[in-house]
Amino acid sequence: MAHIDYYLGTISPWCYLAGDRLEQIAARHGAQITYKPLDLLQLFDRTGGVRPAQRHASRMDYRNQELPRWADHLDMPLNLKPAHWPVNMAPSSYAIIAAQAAGGDVGALVQGFLRAVWAEERDISDDAVIRDILSANGFDPSLADTGLFVGAETYGRNLEQAVAAGAFGAPFYVVRETDQRFWGQDRLDFLDRHLAAL
Repeated sequence: MAHIDYYLGTISPWCYLAGDRLEQIAARHGAQITYKPLDLLQLFDRTGGVRPAQRHASRMDYRNQELPRWADHLDMPLNLKPAHWPVNMAPSSYAIIAAQAAGGDVGALVQGFLRAVWAEERDISDDAVIRDILSANGFDPSLADTGLFVGAETYGRNLEQAVAAGAFGAPFYVVRETDQRFWGQDRLDFLDRHLAAL
């Protein structure tokens, strides 16, 4: 069985646009997914990337054209300038880490957080919002509190693992067995083909 490590940032528009395609691909090939939310801005710092706020205007102008293009292509709602962006990714990431340990549909939870930012104008650093998204996706809302210590520990470890695995952005997918790496929601078709060939 193939195993996919999915490195993600809970405020990434590109992770949002991935939707549930990773989960569909994994189900088709009997692959397992480990969700690894991390501090995306620190990942940029550690691997030669540039934080959005510091990018050249031409790069941001292109991003502002490309995001709506992809949203239209995928038929997904998108607020190009969300009311709550950027926000602290740690609390929502801790909730995902705790939910993964508890068991359940973590993919839907991840998408719930991303959709809250990019389509619903909600603040995913707010405790009440985190609890609501946990509950709406079948998880105990108290995971927002009980998962804090392990969440913080794992969150930091996910960043170190991402750097070691060669990840430098999000979404970033690593197939453990083959060390094949796929960066971006626009590379999911290649991931699909790779898994089919195993």
